[in-house]
Amino acid sequence: MIPAGFIWALFLMIAIGVPIVFALGIAPMGAFILVGKEAFLKIIAQRLYTGINQFPLLAIPLFILAGEIMNTGGITLRLVGFANALVGHLRGGLAHVNIVSSIFFAGLSGSAVADTSALGSMLIPAMEKQGYTRRFAAAVTAASSVIGPIIPPSIIMVIYAYIMQVSVAALFLAGVVPGVLTGMGLMVVTSIIAKKRNYPKADKRASLREVGKAGFDAALPLMTPIIIMGGILSGVFTPTEAAGAAVVYALILSSVVMRTIDRQRFVKLLLRTAVASSVILLAVGTASVFGWVATISGIPTKLTTLVFSITDNPYLLLLLINLMLLVIGMFLDAGPAILILGPILGPVMAAIGIEPLHFAIVMCVNLTIGLATPPMGLILFVASTVSRERVEHIAREMLPFYIVHISIILLITYVPALSLSVPRWLGYLQ
Repeated sequence: MIPAGFIWALFLMIAIGVPIVFALGIAPMGAFILVGKEAFLKIIAQRLYTGINQFPLLAIPLFILAGEIMNTGGITLRLVGFANALVGHLRGGLAHVNIVSSIFFAGLSGSAVADTSALGSMLIPAMEKQGYTRRFAAAVTAASSVIGPIIPPSIIMVIYAYIMQVSVAALFLAGVVPGVLTGMGLMVVTSIIAKKRNYPKADKRASLREVGKAGFDAALPLMTPIIIMGGILSGVFTPTEAAGAAVVYALILSSVVMRTIDRQRFVKLLLRTAVASSVILLAVGTASVFGWVATISGIPTKLTTLVFSITDNPYLLLLLINLMLLVIGMFLDAGPAILILGPILGPVMAAIGIEPLHFAIVMCVNLTIGLATPPMGLILFVASTVSRERVEHIAREMLPFYIVHISIILLITYVPALSLSVPRWLGYLQ
């Protein structure tokens, strides 16, 4: 039996600044050495390799590549133009455009960081010129970027589905309603703030002809999520094959139709994709080692016993788990947090009768929101870099938006139908 103390070793290494990908591998190795089972060290390398060498995980670099092509190819401009035609006439129009653009962009990249970088570099300066404070512009960008990993496709959902053996398609579908609700909630709060601060709006509402033209320009990029989800749901593609189809479509759109990507830019985006993918996949490999050692050490069973000793009320347990995930999300990125906590918390939730898909979407949404919370929220740092505004100032401006985020978490936690209805209607749940 492996002692459970290696969990504390993991958290200690993270606290002192050891990269998570290394901490996930070193902690299990140390546990085997301490109990005199050095022979198991040979298995670690095998587990790490087999943890990465999985066909479903190929979707991760492919979705990253598709997002890079879309972003580099200038497709973001068309999405913003369409969003502006739809909601630019509202009070605080550019702030609403920011949010709607995030909803559109979410269906292309599945990455909150890509959303913040692409939209922020374009819309934050534009909002500042129109009279918005730089802090508010950065806050809206960061708050709406959270939608990126919630609406399909989503890289962190692919990771969770692989680690916890949940259907990728079902998890993608479960994120549609929470993602749209988040966007609507942010727009309501933005309207209130815009009226209070008298933020500008467009001189006139876009005509139907202008909306139609903007929609036509954005139609081809917006076909990406339709191709992905349509291919998966119709059985034409597996999620991994759908990611490959998205790459091919993005390449055709950017290099043939729009002609915005040349060979030099393509090489650069390939390098960025390779670096981002290698980081994620190495973390997945070490996490598979960590999950294996956690299982043989009996940690899920011990945690289940501990949880039931506190309370057996599923509603209270869900609240406690959500609070824990919110705190953890302040310090860990969503991907590593899922890799560490998924194999531990998933069995506990199943033991109290929580539908695995329900807990999957709760965990993914909760940890995604952690990307925008201080002190370690990656989105905040990207928004700070783009806007040249201090992280703490952006976080303070985001307080009203945090209320929306927390409300969405509570809604999908205690009203499962919001996230499970679409997968159930399409036959992924009984």
